[in-house]
Amino acid sequence: MTDTAEVTPEVTPEEHKRLRWALVLISLAQLMVVLDSTIANIALPFIGQDLDISQSNLQWIVTGYALAFGGLLLLGGRLGDLYGRRRIFMIGVTIFAIASLAGGLAQNEAMLLSSRAVQGLGAALASPAALALITTTFPAGKERNRAFAVYAMMSGAGAAVGLILGGWLTGIHDLELLGTPVNGWRLTFFIVVPIGLVAAAFAPRYFQESERHPGELDIPGAITGTLGLLGLVYGFSRAGDAAHGWSDPVTLASLAGGVALLAIFAVIESRVEHPLLPIRIFANQTRAASFAAMMLMPAAMFSMFFFLSLYIQNIMGYSPLKAGVAFLPFSVGIVISATIVSNLVSRFDPRFIAGTGTAMAAVALFGFSRLDVPDGASDVLSAASTSAFLGADVNYWTSIFPFVMLMSLGMGAVFVPLTLTAVHHVRAEDSGIGSGVLNTMQQVGGALGLAIMSTVASSAATDHADKIAPGVAKGLAGAEPSVIQGLVQLGSFPTGATAAFFFGTFLMAAGSLIVWLFLNVKHEELATDGPASVPGH
Repeated sequence: MTDTAEVTPEVTPEEHKRLRWALVLISLAQLMVVLDSTIANIALPFIGQDLDISQSNLQWIVTGYALAFGGLLLLGGRLGDLYGRRRIFMIGVTIFAIASLAGGLAQNEAMLLSSRAVQGLGAALASPAALALITTTFPAGKERNRAFAVYAMMSGAGAAVGLILGGWLTGIHDLELLGTPVNGWRLTFFIVVPIGLVAAAFAPRYFQESERHPGELDIPGAITGTLGLLGLVYGFSRAGDAAHGWSDPVTLASLAGGVALLAIFAVIESRVEHPLLPIRIFANQTRAASFAAMMLMPAAMFSMFFFLSLYIQNIMGYSPLKAGVAFLPFSVGIVISATIVSNLVSRFDPRFIAGTGTAMAAVALFGFSRLDVPDGASDVLSAASTSAFLGADVNYWTSIFPFVMLMSLGMGAVFVPLTLTAVHHVRAEDSGIGSGVLNTMQQVGGALGLAIMSTVASSAATDHADKIAPGVAKGLAGAEPSVIQGLVQLGSFPTGATAAFFFGTFLMAAGSLIVWLFLNVKHEELATDGPASVPGH
């Protein structure tokens, strides 16, 4: 068995330079993809006002991207395996850049929403190809561990960076390009255009093309698998919307249709000669456990960003930019953690590193669940008289910062080893689809987690609203009903958010249990490239 020490010396200075620039391109592409999941969030009110988009349709700026991204990931991963990962990577980042430019230039709702969907398509092509290129470009051992660590940093920190950039760019006013006034929200789309074009232009210099297998695309599997995933992601996203919920007929129909199509997809995959998703991908216990854990943990982490960003702005009174900066420690923490862990994975088994990381993240979520909430109507009325709803009672440095840092350190310790184990010893011809499955688990898990936690938050907030509404109405006798209702909803939100954080603690604990029980690979094995003929690999 070849260990890290035997592999690393084979990398010449010239090859090391090539690998370094290859990693820069992969990092830029992954940062671009993850960045766009959150960068437009803070800009939504400004976009709605500028393009006259209704409140109910604003969600599609976020959901449309997530739908296309999550629904097309399996197909994107397989296309890389069949037609060349470098080629699909270049096509993906180019599509993403052009769609981002179109989004920034959008003059109406239809143009913007269409561009977001096309961005999702580009991301679904680029992201699994980028991850597969790490596996096939970097030799097992120190070089590959470092590459996966940087990839994990981009995956984890990108969401926080998106919030910061979104808040900063949205606040820019009186900007002119070529003599034409430009609203700040458009910059959230323009900023990723050069990233995508640079990554596409330099890819041929630093990546070798993989073997191609044209004519082996599983068309029935592609159709049923893609539509099935689209149905699930759409259903979960709609279920998490308070305006629809789990009982909505369209939500139920979408989820049922998605499950039915995926069942048909499974039957097709078991019978065709060249399946879109080879069942052998799941035959390895460690890999299957990695996929399962990577579905649960992003579900909790992405939901943390959603509820905490609302809490910081609506309850603590932070501006969009200040709210984005509040997440800066998360980006710093995950970089520190991933850097340390990239060195530890060659000395300790992934189970111990990822298991410790999930435990830290679970503690952080529990800490968020203890944030201050107004207990009764008197608390709501008292808090409403201050400039910030609970701002005087919630100290960022003692109530939020410690748990943001703990969450970031834990997630850095999770993403690096689990990304390694999820694609380790996958057959060379399956590395694209293996990366696609990993990304799909993260996207579907995030949609599912946000939907479930939104339901938990909505239920808890509604119960609390029923409790405090009479007292608030009495204390504001003679006020407009809309003012009373708005205050009741605002006073109930913290109760819902903390309930969601508490539920997220259990999601993270479940992921931790899977890691401790089923992640059996040894750290020595991660320094090797297994033969493609190994059964179950």
